[in-house]
Amino acid sequence: MRTKATIKQDKDEVIERPVLAKAIVEISKAFRKLISSGLNEWAIVCLVHDSSGVGKPDVRAVLSSLKSLEKDFCR
Repeated sequence: MRTKATIKQDKDEVIERPVLAKAIVEISKAFRKLISSGLNEWAIVCLVHDSSGVGKPDVRAVLSSLKSLEKDFCR
């Protein structure tokens, strides 16, 4: 089952740093929770691939980036 995400944002509106930082921290926490859920990385890749249609190499690349998201962007 594929779902389409819609992002609604005023192109001229600036998103403040604290809002971005909070979002990054929350995404990182959710990712850590997913990883510690008991599913191995291959299972997560397969589930995301099957539900989204995104290629497995691309899913793996995104998951790899999520591992270091907070460390890379929140200092």
